Amino acid sequence: MTQFSRASSLARFDEFATKNGLEYQKMLKLVGLPADVLQHPESLISYQRIELLMELSASESGNPLFGLEYGLFQGVDIFGPLLYLLKNAQTVLESLIELTDFYHLHSSGALVTIEQHGNLVILSYKPTLGSETTGRQAIELAIGVGKQLLHALLGKRWQPSAVYLQSAPGADVADYRRLLGQVPRFNSETNGCVFDASLLRSPLSESDPVLHNLMRQHMEKLDSMPLKELPAYVQHLISSFLPNGRVTVEQVADYMMLSRRTLQRYLADEGTSFQQLLENTRKTMATRYLRESEVSLTQLSGMLGYGDLVAFSRAFHRWYGKSPRQWRKDEGIGGASRRLVSRRAMPAWVKA
Repeated sequence: MTQFSRASSLARFDEFATKNGLEYQKMLKLVGLPADVLQHPESLISYQRIELLMELSASESGNPLFGLEYGLFQGVDIFGPLLYLLKNAQTVLESLIELTDFYHLHSSGALVTIEQHGNLVILSYKPTLGSETTGRQAIELAIGVGKQLLHALLGKRWQPSAVYLQSAPGADVADYRRLLGQVPRFNSETNGCVFDASLLRSPLSESDPVLHNLMRQHMEKLDSMPLKELPAYVQHLISSFLPNGRVTVEQVADYMMLSRRTLQRYLADEGTSFQQLLENTRKTMATRYLRESEVSLTQLSGMLGYGDLVAFSRAFHRWYGKSPRQWRKDEGIGGASRRLVSRRAMPAWVKA
């Protein structure tokens, strides 16, 4: 299933690609994007092609942190009209709520969520798992953009309490520190920034209630042309619930305030089923983690909602005809030591 994103996601790609010694039009052509895509920021393009562009650009430029540097370089330019809504909210909290409510109009390739746990707030970026590509470059690009957005809201001196990434380091940790001002906590369960909840009350200096209301009306009209597809959203919910144990159609339907029968009918209308989405989500998450993370197979089996490693291995063999260890070996992925993510009741990876 294809996810879409506004072409504004590639804001200033021509500048940054050239800065990294790349011919930007050649790179666009290699991944099948139109040569004039940068001139039409509101057009819809494949999110998977953006992922591929980031991975290919990193490889061709020899810059393993291409995505992260690009996100920090382009900043808030990617949001287009949505930026006016965010900047004209009254407080940081209102702005971030608007971001989570309307991000799907910018891209269906991921969901942005904001959660408060005690005195900490987590702004997370979660791919909707529409493909089995690793997506590290695209995710790190989003982290760079997210940090720049928070700078725009909270001031340039602001720094997050922590930055989390699901993947293992893609470069020397000193390079991450140079770019982000700190070393991210790798092999985590999410991608995002953590900061003090008291900052949510901060007023925005550019707030204009009249312009904000006009922009919200505009966004609500755009929302009548849904970019957020139901199967992609259900897959996101499945991926969010899996680390806490088995996921059932009743659990997801209840979260969406639908009956089980209604949810199943909606999915059938889209040519899929809950069981198929669960299977696809597990397979995609397994592939993503095995490629990019250093979590153990035992931990991964739990994160995917399997009762034990045997059940996970049996499912993996059904997908690929081989064991997870053999798959990693055949893919040329090294068996580096795996750092376990400790797990407790509240997000174990959140530390004050």
